[in-house]
Amino acid sequence: MEGFKTLLYKECLRFWKVGFQTVLSPVLTAVLYLLIFGHVLEDHVQPFPGVSYTAFLVPGLVMMTVLQNAFANSSSSLIQSKITGNIVFVLLPPISYREFYAAYVIAAVLRGAMCGVGVLLAALPFASFDIAQPGWIVAFALIGGAFLASLGVIAGIWADKFDQLAAFQNFLIMPLTMLSGVFYSIHSLPAFWQGVSHFNPFFFMIDGFRYGFFGVSDVSPWTSIGVVLTCFIVLAVVTLQMLAR
Repeated sequence: MEGFKTLLYKECLRFWKVGFQTVLSPVLTAVLYLLIFGHVLEDHVQPFPGVSYTAFLVPGLVMMTVLQNAFANSSSSLIQSKITGNIVFVLLPPISYREFYAAYVIAAVLRGAMCGVGVLLAALPFASFDIAQPGWIVAFALIGGAFLASLGVIAGIWADKFDQLAAFQNFLIMPLTMLSGVFYSIHSLPAFWQGVSHFNPFFFMIDGFRYGFFGVSDVSPWTSIGVVLTCFIVLAVVTLQMLAR
């Protein structure tokens, strides 16, 4: 247990000491998205009845920030340790692979949550909304963050250099995130692309998280939580097996 606590502390301290880059920078990026898209489309798009486009955009940007930074934290930590050679100091102590997994995932979820809260606070002056179901917000943020943190661990194990990790992020994480309904409701898409969206687990994370704010969504939140939870369990099992080897 002491090894787990120490590794968790080390992972949290790692991103906190460069908080301007790991926390404030993603918040600024999300706020720029909000200002640009909100300004251009506010008077032209109303995704849900009675919900302005800017208000609709905020939960999507918050969740997108949570997911991207949870992945970035666990994956970048592992690849940096492998390249600098200090991964040996993590592997030599008697820390079980379950504790290793838990420390990296919890730290990544914490960073993602901090970034998400930062985006939400920064967006308050630009949009007004009531939080309809806070329980759903917390559930999707935690499970979605843990899902991406697990994916980050897999990417960190697989990649041997930064360009491999960048390819993983640019060709998998970024497209799935941007095409998950952050900037639009899938009901605005043709029927074929609506069907394709249902094969993207990121869509269910975004849609369920948004339900917590407005009480309306493109699909049932119970369906979304079932899909997200199943994907997380499968990915966690795969990650643990990789760490055990």
